[in-house]
Amino acid sequence: MAKWNGNFPKELNNLIEETDKQISEKLLEIDDRVLDNQNKVLTAFRNASVDESSLLGTTGYGDDDRGRDQLEEVYAEVFKTEAALVRPQFVSGTHTLATALFGMLRPNDGLLYVTGKPYDTMQEVVGIAGNKKGSLIDYDIKFDYVEMNGDHVDFETMQSKISEQNPKVVAIQRSKGYSDRKSLTVSEISEIVEKIREVDKNVIIFADNCYGEFSETIEPTEVGVDIMAGSLIKNAGGGLAKVGGYIVGKSELVELASYRLTAPGIGASEGSTIDRLAEMFQGFFMAPRVTGNAIKGAIFEAAIFEKLGLNVAPKWDDDRTDLIQTIIFNDPDKMLTFAKNIQKFSPIDSNVLPVASAMAGYEDEVVMAAGTFVSGASIELSVDGPMRPPYTMYIQGGLTFEHVKIAICNACNEIFFTK
Repeated sequence: MAKWNGNFPKELNNLIEETDKQISEKLLEIDDRVLDNQNKVLTAFRNASVDESSLLGTTGYGDDDRGRDQLEEVYAEVFKTEAALVRPQFVSGTHTLATALFGMLRPNDGLLYVTGKPYDTMQEVVGIAGNKKGSLIDYDIKFDYVEMNGDHVDFETMQSKISEQNPKVVAIQRSKGYSDRKSLTVSEISEIVEKIREVDKNVIIFADNCYGEFSETIEPTEVGVDIMAGSLIKNAGGGLAKVGGYIVGKSELVELASYRLTAPGIGASEGSTIDRLAEMFQGFFMAPRVTGNAIKGAIFEAAIFEKLGLNVAPKWDDDRTDLIQTIIFNDPDKMLTFAKNIQKFSPIDSNVLPVASAMAGYEDEVVMAAGTFVSGASIELSVDGPMRPPYTMYIQGGLTFEHVKIAICNACNEIFFTK
């Protein structure tokens, strides 16, 4: 790895060089993963016969949108599912997940999260936070969750609740959100699916795959998950998609989601793509490499902050299954200084000063930094965290490894080496 001197103090330059040497073999492993995933995506493009006319899009109702159908064919092949719904009409990951859940669940049905309480924005969708208006609970849909046993699913309690409650949908949240548990590997999700099936072979298993796409070489839908959803301004959009989400899974379940997105009788047959198809295709094609860059950045973050004495999760040499890197500052001032420096060393809005403030869907004040080309795109380098002890910052994304390294090193310099 080329030596880089960012005009830092000698002590920090030495620390950067040590970190580069330490993680070099791990970064090569990520390159191998990128190659596998790139081949998978390229093969799907070729099998779908994507051509120049596929990129044009439609207006109005969006009837007979050939490119849209091909894009969904590509997604279904990559995620090894029967069907896919990939649309710019999804406004966020939370909206996409909500569409899938509302599509499947009816009054008196049950939803059981087996990976602990869902993250803040999904708590409002469920109805255990906020004013409950329009939530699942408002529609008389029953909700419960199984507390995690540290980093692991409590299989005994999970199986007991499935047997007693007979839920229609069991949900798995792959990424840790704002919790302090580890994110779940696909191998761990496979074990969860197996334990669910021991007590109920017919329950619908749903996975929230946000931040997880292309982090490994297989996806949850390849190990028994029935339906899965994610956002295009995270991994799957490759930094190019400006909006959108995807739902993949069994045909009948994706169809139900499509009726919720549009209307019964219309479903997936309509929905114009306007001028969005080119960026959605190209973003998905770029997604394996961009995700790899972000994970490389997370490995560097973990290694250098651990050398500086902070608690980090995952560790630099842990198996990676998503983009998220957590750094525990134990100090609100250091947390805010970090956010300010990430914003300062962003390509967009570098002149903006992040401040902690209330935000819809979150219980505590949150500080965020994201100088991104696509507003809120967490595949681009961004950080956020609730202003509550132990003052944990959640770092995600990075279109290029080099950008991550420059921003992180400058933040380290400001926090630890500037008097």
